[in-house]
Amino acid sequence: MADSTTSLRYPRAARLLRPQDFAALRGSSAHLSFRFVRCEYRVNDAATARLGMAVSRRVSKLAVVRNRIRRQIRESFRLQRAHLPGCDVLVIARPLAAEQNNHALRDELNALWNKLAAAIALAKQPETALNDGVPTGTMRGS
Repeated sequence: MADSTTSLRYPRAARLLRPQDFAALRGSSAHLSFRFVRCEYRVNDAATARLGMAVSRRVSKLAVVRNRIRRQIRESFRLQRAHLPGCDVLVIARPLAAEQNNHALRDELNALWNKLAAAIALAKQPETALNDGVPTGTMRGS
């Protein structure tokens, strides 16, 4: 029963759960910064992306606000996971995120997933030398 709804699930395999996963990600990762969130990511060998979230008390003292931010991150990731390459992603909320409505958070998260996919695709491209296909010599044509 492989219909389109199976790809929209958020299974346990799509989550960063163990402290070792978070530590490995924090130790060797690239990052993207936005106004409301910061993203640390690392390419992995898995076929799909995995998500971790960090929404601390510095973002808001109210648990209901922190949970709303987590729900928005989780739902946005769930909808975009099928389009993301295999990577581990840690989304860290900034204090400004608590003041935003759900629509503004979703817009920024969608921009994040698009930029993340492009950054990973660029990183996976094989490096080519600057002078590939160009004969060596001096500028005088010798």
